[in-house]
Amino acid sequence: MLLADARLPVAGHTQSGGLEPAVADGLRDVPGYVRTRLTTVTRVDAAAGVVALHHLRQALPLGAVEAAWAARTPSLAMRRTSRAQGKALLRLAVRLWPDAPAVAAVAALDSPSRPAVLASCAAVTGLGPRSLARLVGYDDVQTVASAALKLLPLDPADVACWVHDALPEVEAMAEGVAGLTSPDDIPAAGAPQLEAWAEAHARTTRRLFSA
Repeated sequence: MLLADARLPVAGHTQSGGLEPAVADGLRDVPGYVRTRLTTVTRVDAAAGVVALHHLRQALPLGAVEAAWAARTPSLAMRRTSRAQGKALLRLAVRLWPDAPAVAAVAALDSPSRPAVLASCAAVTGLGPRSLARLVGYDDVQTVASAALKLLPLDPADVACWVHDALPEVEAMAEGVAGLTSPDDIPAAGAPQLEAWAEAHARTTRRLFSA
């Protein structure tokens, strides 16, 4: 999953996890920023993916899951970014597993979110809910860390330590959402400042990353 993400046109290397506008606004505490994302937007995405995975394995419709995710992702810019990444990943999933029911179910949605597409990949490959949530969390941390090296004067060894130090929090987040099965259970963990940065970034014409 990580190899695929790194090679897709709108994949992790095009993203900063919202760090670019935060740095432009003066943020320098990247580890603190990572922790904030893990307890808010990343947690929502991981939970939505876990619930979507449950629905796919039980042959339940995904509409309510997508609606719950969208309601908990109030930033239009964040939703657009997620759906753009989901579209690219879905294109790969359809090519790899053209006959997989889980992939077909997500492909039938109108602009599925990245968590839903990741859930379809997890369903096909046999990933459990905790592993899926861990993947979402680690990928988010790694995206922010990689972007930080391009946006700030940093020692790469320090950034690697940030990723390492964040792993227990990724694990705790994954454990906390792994048992969710209902769209109503998806946490509503708002992050108004992160959302404001995302909206500002979507309007700028001078940027390194698409989001």
